[in-house]
Amino acid sequence: MLREINFDGIIGPTHNYAGLSHGNLAATRNAGAVSHPREAALQGVAKMRANLALGLAQGILLPHGRPDRRWLASLSTDYAAAAPHLKAQALSASAMWAANAATVSPAPDTADRRCHLSVANLVTMPHRSHEWPGTLAQLRLAFADDDFAVHGPVPAPFGDEGAANHMRLCASHEAPGIEIFVYGVSGGGFPARQHRDASTAVARAHRLDPARTMFVEQAEAAIAAGAFHNDVVAVANERVLFAHEQAFADREGFYAELHRRMPDVEIVEVPATRVSLADAISSYLFNAQLVTLPHDGGMALVLPSEAQATPSVWGWLQEMVAGNGPIRRLEVVDVRQSMANGGGPACLRLRVVANPARVDPRFLVDNDRLDRIASVIGDYWPETIDPATIGQAALIDRMENARRALLETLGLVELIDS
Repeated sequence: MLREINFDGIIGPTHNYAGLSHGNLAATRNAGAVSHPREAALQGVAKMRANLALGLAQGILLPHGRPDRRWLASLSTDYAAAAPHLKAQALSASAMWAANAATVSPAPDTADRRCHLSVANLVTMPHRSHEWPGTLAQLRLAFADDDFAVHGPVPAPFGDEGAANHMRLCASHEAPGIEIFVYGVSGGGFPARQHRDASTAVARAHRLDPARTMFVEQAEAAIAAGAFHNDVVAVANERVLFAHEQAFADREGFYAELHRRMPDVEIVEVPATRVSLADAISSYLFNAQLVTLPHDGGMALVLPSEAQATPSVWGWLQEMVAGNGPIRRLEVVDVRQSMANGGGPACLRLRVVANPARVDPRFLVDNDRLDRIASVIGDYWPETIDPATIGQAALIDRMENARRALLETLGLVELIDS
């Protein structure tokens, strides 16, 4: 009964371009631009519809209450009086990137045969450091069944950015897997956001078998080039690791050890001579959903349209799918509004291998439920947010009312004050 469920973050009504994420080149490049929250959220809904059309199980995570008035109160201020940088951090819609919500270890990997989820602390970036309470509230609702164990965050200062720095390789989703935690040490002028101590703490909390757990350093060059998370340069699914040649600090040592622990692993590596780190990062080639298609067991990459528009990337992908490798299909989705803020298709989803019948059904969607979500977005989400108007009281009221309307529509009113 176990299957992979992708829980996508619904893009919130406060989606804006404040350029808060140092090291995320797209986010800082577009700082100050006019955003389109309604279009962004509807693009996210369309992406979920595309997943359903592929036969995949689909879930949702909800926007957080923004501005985060509790966080501002902890800083002895309120939204009206806060300094501009605190206003921007309190208003961020970055919880939409559900890959940073938590790290997930499915039941086949854990000693107690429960699916473990550890909420990420995100302490490296101030605008994300206050996300975890809202995320934890949702995780405890969605995964309240005894099949799950939901853990609080690793304490500061050990930065943990969740599933964006975690990969799982396995014969099939319901079989025991090899869990790979990717951490950073240095990134030149950019911070390494995932600490090894955070990764080892999560592995202990999840009661993982050390013989099937690996800790791998991300390449400094990758972080310095703008790969602020491992999922910008690598992604895994079942037996397949899809990665850039320059993703890992000790590439050869990692691959050798991985082959020793999992002899049937298939490594699909993109050479730097064919696709530069710069092109891989700007196109978000690896920030794709690598998924197993239920109808035939083949694998597909769900890619942002920027990958198709980058000649080196698209040329290499065409050769790959024409060959005899495990990835046989390319699915292109338009998530331009998320991409402009530094998050692609894989950033928007948290993968959970579980029995869907054990998940709170309010967090699972079909096309009818997505119709209801899209209707609320169309009625309530701001069409645009101009940086010059972002602090206006009427706009703030509209943003808060929009989230409330969505939670009421979905029957999740207990999250209104979270």
